[in-house]
Amino acid sequence: MAYYLGLDLGTSSLKALLIDENQHPLATAHAELKVQRPHFGWSEQDPDDWIAAARSAIAELRKEHSTLLQNVRGIGLSGQMHGATLIDADGTALRPCILWNDTRSHKQAALLDDDEARRITGNIVFPGFTAPKLLWLAEHEPETLAKMDKVLLPKDYLRFWLTGEAVSEMSDAAGTAWLDTGARAWSARMLERTGLNEGHMPRLVEGTQASGYLRKALAEELGLPAGIVVAGGAGDNAASACGVGVVAPGNGFISLGTSGVLFTATDGYSPAPETAVHTFCHALPGRWHKMGVTLSAAGSLEWLSSVTGTKPAELTAELPQDPQGPSRVLFLPYLAGERTPHNDAAVRGALIGLAAETSKADLTRAVMEGVAFSIRDCAEAGGGIAALNSLIAVGAGSRSALWLQILADVLQTTIMLPAAGDFGAAFGAARLAMCAAEGTDTTQLMAAPPIARTFEPDAHRAKEFDAAYQRYTAAYLPIRELSL
Repeated sequence: MAYYLGLDLGTSSLKALLIDENQHPLATAHAELKVQRPHFGWSEQDPDDWIAAARSAIAELRKEHSTLLQNVRGIGLSGQMHGATLIDADGTALRPCILWNDTRSHKQAALLDDDEARRITGNIVFPGFTAPKLLWLAEHEPETLAKMDKVLLPKDYLRFWLTGEAVSEMSDAAGTAWLDTGARAWSARMLERTGLNEGHMPRLVEGTQASGYLRKALAEELGLPAGIVVAGGAGDNAASACGVGVVAPGNGFISLGTSGVLFTATDGYSPAPETAVHTFCHALPGRWHKMGVTLSAAGSLEWLSSVTGTKPAELTAELPQDPQGPSRVLFLPYLAGERTPHNDAAVRGALIGLAAETSKADLTRAVMEGVAFSIRDCAEAGGGIAALNSLIAVGAGSRSALWLQILADVLQTTIMLPAAGDFGAAFGAARLAMCAAEGTDTTQLMAAPPIARTFEPDAHRAKEFDAAYQRYTAAYLPIRELSL
């Protein structure tokens, strides 16, 4: 039997997932990652930590499944998007990677974000995107930039380690502000505007295509066959879409990871950058997707966990699990600024309505509701909640049935939870590995998972949450003024 390996490079951990030719997940392994925040608004990771994490996760799989690893036919990659990883001519990282949630380049993003950029890229140039980070480096670290041979996205640094090839793919490249997203090619004009040229860029492939082959010396170390194909893969959200079968127009999912995403697939290119909804290439050839992003979803619960000393799962377990109306406490989850719909790197979060009797449980519920309201912001920017039919829920936050019910009531749409199993970004990456290794028909391969539970909106609660959402939207401008 043939096997396929998916590697998902997240912000807080790297995950390795092994599946068989029937798409049955067989084994997983994780390695934790840390984020460094040396200054306000900064967020960085050492790229060599990603390699150490990949080595650790694969070694963990090898302990119990060495025979299976010897029959792996392809590797797929998924990863956190937008990070600027600079390498020199020898392939050595020149500095820590500037991550997706780093907001230091907000002034540079504002300079790049004009009608020309939006016409070419199909998107607002957000501070988290890769291109403005290079302008910041040109101003603050010119000596580092002068040594740069190539700039890679995080998962593509792993690819470089695996194959020796500097390659990216369309879904991740669309989040750089250097891609002509409609043409699915690097834009010479956008590169010129940041002092670069195509020689500084990795070669582009589609997510289902071969991007390179595993190096012989590394294969022996990892216990994998030398020369197996490494697929183009995908950015984390496009990979998650492949994992849950959101590849046909109109299908969608909600991801409750560190950040939150509302993702819908399209088969045509129809950008609307003024909405602050991303229009990116999908991992599949000839397809695109729309994506609203809130920067702190499960990350908001992790923040509350850090200040209360209570694990996120324990916080949610302490809540009454029966559905209720909205909390009196209002939470704005702008812990790292906000992307959709505000494109605002300066705003910061707030808790409103605190009282002497406010409990830890009240704060937990307020955080969960605030994240749900921020995802409704994404839905309203993308055409309104009336356009939603049903959504699949993925990510760490989807383990909370209460949170999914709150989302159903706030979005006034059906939320579906996949059956027990692993259908996230690592699974999508493994599916893309199958495509590259076997030439499998993606329509048949990327089916939706079986659904374990469905959450339907309650009309009475939905009306109450609608009023609370109006209060949430009204709070943005006053809180922004106080954040400056």
